[in-house]
Amino acid sequence: MKWVIGVSGASGAAYAKRLLAFLAERAEEDRTLRVEMVASTNGRAIYRDETGAPLEDWPFRLYSKDDFRAPFASGSAPYDGMAVVPCSGGTLGRIASGASEDLITRAAEVMLKERRKLLLVFRESPLSLVHIENMASVTRAGGTVLLGAPVFYSGAKTKEDLVDTVVARVLDHMGIPHTLMPPWGGGE
Repeated sequence: MKWVIGVSGASGAAYAKRLLAFLAERAEEDRTLRVEMVASTNGRAIYRDETGAPLEDWPFRLYSKDDFRAPFASGSAPYDGMAVVPCSGGTLGRIASGASEDLITRAAEVMLKERRKLLLVFRESPLSLVHIENMASVTRAGGTVLLGAPVFYSGAKTKEDLVDTVVARVLDHMGIPHTLMPPWGGGE
């Protein structure tokens, strides 16, 4: 299983940090899981501001936002999908219009054209009509927009528990088993 994690310049680094921590732990156990990363300039800065750590600390290869030679910039490289966590309004707009100006948006364009999974954890509020129309465009093209909004039925007691509710939904859509949050109704 091969996934690309993109980090754009929206608030919500806690979601990226938790997802990357989970994936790093899972990759230690499951050598078939491969994760690569790309971040925008603002994504790197906001991640550092909100977490106090650089993205480079993860055990995954982090590509430059300008490196169009990255394998996932081409449809001929077999990847299962990409998750952009968090996804800013500008990144959403560029993906929705097919205007790839950096590696995040190029990789997203590749995922859509190759009919692979594309997950965007959108972190803007309130939503403008432009955001809603861009979400509709990405959805029609085959992507999935998940709002970076935690759920409250999980019995969360801490901020970390709330973050896990969003990351659990991302992992569900990635097809990666987890126990971060019980399913609705407590069933299996």
